[in-house]
Amino acid sequence: MGAKIIHKSYNQNDNLLFPPSLGELIPENHPVRTVSAIIDRLDISDIESTYKGGGTSSFHPRMLLKVIVYSYMCNVYSGRRMERLLHENVNYMWLSGMSRPDFRT
Repeated sequence: MGAKIIHKSYNQNDNLLFPPSLGELIPENHPVRTVSAIIDRLDISDIESTYKGGGTSSFHPRMLLKVIVYSYMCNVYSGRRMERLLHENVNYMWLSGMSRPDFRT
């Protein structure tokens, strides 16, 4: 008779009492953190001045700039691919603060 097989717990719908923040899943020295820190220091007032008031709220231009710069750094140039990564990739989710602009944005 063979040894009893024991599997590690596996439950995709497991609820955590204290879910980790997305930032906890990204190493401190990861390039996505560098992109975020650099863009946080940039003066983007020229970009912000192009926004017109009224209508619905808009995505923050700093967040959009971070996503675009990080995407280009990762050789991602397609807006549709960026949109998909915002739904699937923890680095993009963290960078966008869980915002999910579509490819048209």
